[in-house]
Amino acid sequence: MSDKFTTGSRQALVTGASGFVGRYLCAEMFRQGWQVRGAVRSSAQLSDGADVVAVGNIDGDTDWMEALRGVDVVVHLAARVHVMKETAADPLAEFLKVNLHGTANLARQAARTGVKRLVYVSSIG
Repeated sequence: MSDKFTTGSRQALVTGASGFVGRYLCAEMFRQGWQVRGAVRSSAQLSDGADVVAVGNIDGDTDWMEALRGVDVVVHLAARVHVMKETAADPLAEFLKVNLHGTANLARQAARTGVKRLVYVSSIG
């Protein structure tokens, strides 16, 4: 992860940055002058100008501290959705692990680091 986040500019973390909505949101935010850090599960390339940080799987134990460093706003898009070929023994537990416990964990860590706003985006899919 680069260290290009500087004081005085608009700095955002976008989770799920390599996903369908995330890649377009990162590009648009960057175009509008935001410094964008995209959180992804594993190494990925994002739109020009976006900083990337791999956070691994999202759950109640994910460490977001590096990703949140210098961030004013978090746009949380990452979630467990659209599982076409379910392999989990307990699919509900897997959804809760990511979508409930992972989100609550992110919100707690964001509050501790001084993030001013968390925007949570969900899908009915």
